[in-house]
Amino acid sequence: MPETAPKVSLISCTDQPERLVAAAARICYSAAEAERILEGLTEEKAADLLDMLGEIGHESPVEHASFTFAIQGVSRSLLAQITRHRIASFSVQSQRYVRERDFEYVMPPEIAGDPEAEDLFRQAMERDQQTYDRLTEILTAKRRAALEAAGTPAEEARRAARKQAIEDARFVLPNACATQMIVTMNARSLRNFFRLRCCNRAQWEIRQVARQMLLQCRQAAPHLFAKAGPACLSGPCPEGKMSCGRADQVRALYGAE
Repeated sequence: MPETAPKVSLISCTDQPERLVAAAARICYSAAEAERILEGLTEEKAADLLDMLGEIGHESPVEHASFTFAIQGVSRSLLAQITRHRIASFSVQSQRYVRERDFEYVMPPEIAGDPEAEDLFRQAMERDQQTYDRLTEILTAKRRAALEAAGTPAEEARRAARKQAIEDARFVLPNACATQMIVTMNARSLRNFFRLRCCNRAQWEIRQVARQMLLQCRQAAPHLFAKAGPACLSGPCPEGKMSCGRADQVRALYGAE
């Protein structure tokens, strides 16, 4: 049973995202006809419009640019967190239709750093796999017998029984069980996501994913995401007494890239 780690790939984004956002901003403040709004919109003018949006806090034009990521090697625990960001689209590998054979899992760094804890964790993963496999066998045999007794052809009964079996057996799988997904967010939602999830107080796994996403967004749209990141990049830490106390380190980490 292999251990895995988060991997993020930006697989698609809006064509010329910064120019599109600038055009959306331009139409709000210009008398030009909509069909001609891109005329003369140079990279420099687009950058000026993006700066203006940031200065006046006008965020809606930013929503017109979207970014799609392939995310793999993450836990079901992360899935529960990332789907709380509701202005996004998610397509996740289904445990109802995909059988977990020798499933990959995510091990927390704190456990990986302790030999006794790591050994105990690996044993738990192996037991979960064994229990899942045995439940699948029991439920498949039970359901297949019932279907065949009702007159369902053998091969059809086998397929239907296996599907129902893994649908129920998955309940014993751990939060550590790895999954993969496609996630699409618009740039405004992404900037909010980075503000929350790049913070040192965010859970370690989603912070790793958010950091990879941010670095790739900065490559695709550097001006649009130049100031994106944890809240302390652009002002005092909003966490109050819960602050990590390392704002200078965080600013150095994200501001230099």
